Amino acid sequence: MTEAERKRILEQVKEWFRTVIVQNHLRNTQKLKSPSKFDMNPFLTSYLAAYLTGELTPESVAKALVYPRVLGTSITTSFGTNIQKFISDVLKNSFGSMVSGIDIEFIDALDGRRKYCQIKLGPKNINQGTVETIHRHFKAARNLGRTNSVTVAHGDLVVGILYGEPGRESGHFKRLRNEFDYPVYIGQEFWFRLTGDEKFYADLRQAIAEVAIEARSADLLGDTIRQLAATPEIKKLAE
Repeated sequence: MTEAERKRILEQVKEWFRTVIVQNHLRNTQKLKSPSKFDMNPFLTSYLAAYLTGELTPESVAKALVYPRVLGTSITTSFGTNIQKFISDVLKNSFGSMVSGIDIEFIDALDGRRKYCQIKLGPKNINQGTVETIHRHFKAARNLGRTNSVTVAHGDLVVGILYGEPGRESGHFKRLRNEFDYPVYIGQEFWFRLTGDEKFYADLRQAIAEVAIEARSADLLGDTIRQLAATPEIKKLAE
């Protein structure tokens, strides 16, 4: 990857986050100004508000309600759902796969071979049933290759984990590698093989953080909490 290509991709990362991730995140944050958006447990909500801030006030109640929603699983799900399409659309050497059970295909920047890849968000995002499903998909991909006279080597069926550190992945990922002998590329190595740039993983994290800063989301979050705290329902919980 040339320096110009690296800059192009990182700018596209930023633009993708601005339009796909950040805008949706901001819209969902704005919706939280209304108490009707929450299924409130009056006992736990008051407890969590006091636990979070050391006091029970309308603002602490609002924070206890808003923070988990804004910083929790919804944004993770949104990212995971969209990142596969981003990889296919932006990276020249990768593309969506027509093979059932294969998320993307890409030309490995380290060995030059075509890889058939299942993408997983993080090093814990898998269970025992998923291991068997991945194995079945990979076997089917090899069989389809034989039918179409396309050689698919066992070592070219890989799992790519978007973030994490080697050695910290779940036992299920280790089983895929140790029992079934499928390569599992984690974090920096996955992005290195995908782009050919050893530093791309770190640059990608930095680019994403820069988009969050420019979005001035902290201002919106503070305004959302203030407006929620001013509602009668939240004031009652703080009494």
